[in-house]
Amino acid sequence: MIADQEPTDQGPNSGSRIRILIVDDQPMVRAGISMLLSAEPDLAVIGEASSGPQALEFAGKHLPDVVLMDVRMPGIDGVEATKQLVRETRENQDRLVRVLIMTTFDDEEVVVKALQNGASGYLLKHALPNEIAAAIRRVAAGETWLDATAATRLVQRLHMSSSALPDITELLTPREQEVLRLVAAGLSNQEIRDLLVLSEATVKTHVARILFKTGSRDRASAVALAYRSGFSRADDKIPGRN
Repeated sequence: MIADQEPTDQGPNSGSRIRILIVDDQPMVRAGISMLLSAEPDLAVIGEASSGPQALEFAGKHLPDVVLMDVRMPGIDGVEATKQLVRETRENQDRLVRVLIMTTFDDEEVVVKALQNGASGYLLKHALPNEIAAAIRRVAAGETWLDATAATRLVQRLHMSSSALPDITELLTPREQEVLRLVAAGLSNQEIRDLLVLSEATVKTHVARILFKTGSRDRASAVALAYRSGFSRADDKIPGRN
């Protein structure tokens, strides 16, 4: 199964299954992951790609729910492919493709770059089969997944070591900035969903990425950062609320 084929899962129950694209330049890795996931009744591998360009082409045509993306590939690597994939799908239909980065390298620098470029999570290739399946389900639901072995160092890196506050306009995409302003104004995910005409899962994904990118522990920390940095103000006008 290669990236330029039609999706393989065309059965009557395919609509209820999580559609997955596996991206890795090693055929044996792709085959192994595909075999593991085939045992899960709610997961369906619809394609494989050996490079960033193949992944972008396939995902653009078939819109998988989750892309398992290798980070170390020649040419366009997984981080850059993630950036392009998320940007293109957002611009086309305001639909965030969920990308789960895979790597054998316990490298927090790669994790930070991947998250900043739109990845929904990070998974080590040596993770147990049940962890891979759980990560896919979590990401498909609009949440995030971070491998436990990398979590502590990632959080430490994302928190600013200096006293200077981050420039939120540089950290976040325009849509994420919009969501953060609404969160800071006290709107719930459901209210943000209705105001921006998004799915609730997409709102949750935006919030999760805001937390990761700003190094915030939770929504309250992100709100505090928004006001402390001057990004949000008490007199901000919110459409439909002011």
